[in-house]
Amino acid sequence: MRAILLMTLAVGIIGACAVPGEDNGIDLELALPQHFPDPIAPLSNRLTPESAELGRHLFYDLRLSGNGTLACASCHQQEYAFADSLAVSLGASGGEGVLNAPSLANVIYAYPLTWAHGSVTTIEEQLLGPMFGEQPLEMGMAGFEDEIAGRLAIDARYRELFADAFPGEEISVKLVRFALASFVRSLVSYQSAFDRFLAGDSVAISQSAQRGSELFYSERLGCSHCHAGFAFSAAVQSLATNSQPTSPFHNIGLYNVDGEGGYPSAAQGLIEESGFAKDMGRFRVPSLRNVALTAPYGHDGSVATLDDFIRIYEEGGRNVEAGSNQGDGRNNPWRSDDLKVFELSDAERDDLIAFLESLTDSSFVMDSRFADPW
Repeated sequence: MRAILLMTLAVGIIGACAVPGEDNGIDLELALPQHFPDPIAPLSNRLTPESAELGRHLFYDLRLSGNGTLACASCHQQEYAFADSLAVSLGASGGEGVLNAPSLANVIYAYPLTWAHGSVTTIEEQLLGPMFGEQPLEMGMAGFEDEIAGRLAIDARYRELFADAFPGEEISVKLVRFALASFVRSLVSYQSAFDRFLAGDSVAISQSAQRGSELFYSERLGCSHCHAGFAFSAAVQSLATNSQPTSPFHNIGLYNVDGEGGYPSAAQGLIEESGFAKDMGRFRVPSLRNVALTAPYGHDGSVATLDDFIRIYEEGGRNVEAGSNQGDGRNNPWRSDDLKVFELSDAERDDLIAFLESLTDSSFVMDSRFADPW
């Protein structure tokens, strides 16, 4: 079974790495297992040990927010695989966002990079939203660029870190963004119990988890059609550079507020970028690595547990029976054709959850290289 799973995980990644002989912008050693492709970083912002270390300091620093109250790590916490435990995170002003903070594990491979914007394909570009966006306001850095650079420049540690990472350049918010991108690219997670099982440790996961993996990869459930390959997501760089088994965006029938497939106005998915009706409720497929640590689930954090989410998939959507978002998502006309309706016994559901829990990388969430340096 391990051989079959390795072949399944490898589908779409062969030839998807950097072109042989081409400099891919990575000068940081990333020891990866055989079922992971080589990642790619832009030449315009080389991933170096020095830039990643500077980015780590910045990631945990409250001084980056306009009012000095919020750090990147406030919404992306290591113990939750660099997600958080809230449905939606709070910005520097205390206001709620509209989307669930996704895990940053393996974001070096992510393509595209946001819940519902197919055009955002680099981390440097994605960071503009949380840093400077105002609807919703997250870090609240807009208008404070010079002040923030000044806060950092008076710190002797930062003067040394910036000089090491970007020799000869003045401290600026642009370099802050580049260093944060480097640190985020360094957050590679690949040492789960399931990875050890694939590497030949037959007792790394339980018999229940092994049965769950067989369910996950079965045509009966079809989970691996969307949660594909080494990252357990179709929304990855290596798949995007070749033929993808499925779109990185899907409507899974969470809502149907108007009886015509509508989603709540706060977050309607890819339609907000494309304007096409068919994109209503379509959001990026998240990776399932470390998924047991990242509850609550869904683009808006409205699904509390893995058991709840599996039951939604079983029914082909969610029937919201009360409140302002009332409607039967099972009848959403825009629900993805790739989703199958199936039925599980309680024992099978437990096995599937055991498999998902085996994707947790405990070493990743305790790795001192990624921890708060302050």
